[in-house]
Amino acid sequence: MAVPKKRTSKSAKGMRRAHDFIKTIPATQLCDTCGALKRMHHICLECGSYRGQQVLVSKVEA
Repeated sequence: MAVPKKRTSKSAKGMRRAHDFIKTIPATQLCDTCGALKRMHHICLECGSYRGQQVLVSKVEA
């Protein structure tokens, strides 16, 4: 069995574990216009708006 020759320092152990404590942020948010759940940095599929501007014609309007 492989056995480490040297002890792992506190610094090396901490650098290895740095990504264990990263918090994940949700990839969805509420639309400003209609309040529906949408993906971040994407057009709202319900109302067709992006950052407060109408980008697509929605199915309800057509």
